[in-house]
Amino acid sequence: MSLSRAPRRRSPSGRALLLTAVTVTGALTLTACSGSDSGKPTGSGGNYVTGASGISTSAKGERTEAPKLDGETVDGKSLDTTALKGKVVVLNVWGSWCPPCRAEAPSFAKVSKELADAGKDVVFVGVNVRDNSKQNAAAFEETFGITYPSLYDPDGKLLLRFPKGSLNPNAIPSTLVLDREGRIAARTLAPLSEEQLRSMIDPVLAEQ
Repeated sequence: MSLSRAPRRRSPSGRALLLTAVTVTGALTLTACSGSDSGKPTGSGGNYVTGASGISTSAKGERTEAPKLDGETVDGKSLDTTALKGKVVVLNVWGSWCPPCRAEAPSFAKVSKELADAGKDVVFVGVNVRDNSKQNAAAFEETFGITYPSLYDPDGKLLLRFPKGSLNPNAIPSTLVLDREGRIAARTLAPLSEEQLRSMIDPVLAEQ
């Protein structure tokens, strides 16, 4: 005669640990290095519209102010993005381990240099995330000729400062363009070509 065992019940503490693990896994998935399909058009948001190119834009009177991003850069200097108000700011979130970031890096190097040489009122700032050492990030910048500074943010804490519901940089790579008042004017969650990058910057530069 065989005896059947009663089903084992998971304790309340066990269920809590399981839920925590699922939550953490979901958060890591959202911030994983994304491919070119991450920027598919999604229609309109609360205060922005996403076009067929995957680039989201916000009308001048409906923009959200970007949070203060400050800290140490990859090359060991200090940077505070709020000090850049008065200029158009291009924020690029990247990691040396991310293939789409490597694919778009030459476009960023070229466009940032050409705009600087032309005396345009725009500055580029990178946000390096999830790199375990500055050496990897510095090697990436040297390889692709990136000359503008990048904040070193291995834990991604700076990205958590963006308010929910805004044009958040919630993928890697992400690119945001801030207007001269420090507000988010455009965003994409996909790697950019030179032409796409210029199409994000030029309209904001032209604003009066």
